[in-house]
Amino acid sequence: MNGIDGRVAVITGAGNGIGAACARRLATDGATVALLDLDPTAAEAVAGEIRASGGQARAMAVDCTDRAAVEAAFAEIASSLGPVDILVNNVGQSARDKMSDFVNADMDVLDMILDINLKSTILCARQVVGSMQARGYGRIVNMTSESAVNGSRKTWEYSAAKAGVIGFTRTIARELAADGITVNAVGPGATATCAMERIPADLLDRIKAGIPAGRLAEPDEIANAVAFFSGDQCAYVTGQTLLVNGGNWML
Repeated sequence: MNGIDGRVAVITGAGNGIGAACARRLATDGATVALLDLDPTAAEAVAGEIRASGGQARAMAVDCTDRAAVEAAFAEIASSLGPVDILVNNVGQSARDKMSDFVNADMDVLDMILDINLKSTILCARQVVGSMQARGYGRIVNMTSESAVNGSRKTWEYSAAKAGVIGFTRTIARELAADGITVNAVGPGATATCAMERIPADLLDRIKAGIPAGRLAEPDEIANAVAFFSGDQCAYVTGQTLLVNGGNWML
């Protein structure tokens, strides 16, 4: 048994990319998955794939930066699917077309980036820890980024928010360890998602050339790390950050 079979798992930002890959992987491993995303059509498409393959999945349209919406969604999940055993906080994004050096930055972007990457993680985690403590079991996996440790240029607010995710992960991991709850983080490097499709080809080639593995990660490779942290094999691993980046940055 992998410790995932029969569990209830919530994946945020599950409509595409890494989140969708995590939902598929945990469903394949036997979890009943709730897919939360701003885009209900995308989330339902992934949930439909999972159900067609024999898994159990439910899609929900949720803004994970909205406290009331998050509280309502998790209450509905607990009522309809049962207590949450596994939470994958995957929601996040960089400033994208508003990326800039700090000195020239549009400071209005800061709140958006902190809300999407850090606040959403905190809000969703808050919904599950009480129930996990009561049952003496839980797995929380927070998505950070290699940008949190390598200080990627022109992504200062994103790097800061994702570094905050690591700090939050370590703090609640220490707080919850005695309750049978593990809290870990996965830090992807450049990954072949739709966001990468918007990058000019010459820049993408330079990104690949700078990665020792010589290529981008596939979303399924990030999902493999999430599955490890979600199962029983990591019962004595908590407060850790695993970079999945082809050797681009090494702790």
